[in-house]
Amino acid sequence: MGVINNPAVLYKKIMKELPRVLMIYDIDMPLEDAKSSIRSRFYDQKDVKDPRVIEMLVETGYFSLETSMLQHKQKNHLMHFLEGYTVPMEAERKRLMSPDAPIEQQFARN
Repeated sequence: MGVINNPAVLYKKIMKELPRVLMIYDIDMPLEDAKSSIRSRFYDQKDVKDPRVIEMLVETGYFSLETSMLQHKQKNHLMHFLEGYTVPMEAERKRLMSPDAPIEQQFARN
């Protein structure tokens, strides 16, 4: 397995760039928590033995790192990746109380 297709090299590059990515996207998450999240993503794939699948996963990882560094992702994409965080949809925040409630109460932000 070449150096470019080595998951350990990808892991080191991600860990090196992680503080910069957190700063670029203004993600208020402790660095250790972000590192732990990345580490668990790598551990999830530890049983993969097929070299073609490993190569595909590593290439996908490099692509994801590159698009993050070039700011081609949105903040919620990274938040979802790092901690499974999802931003509540506008419709979920503005639920109707009851049909009889006044209009101001129905559309008040909670």
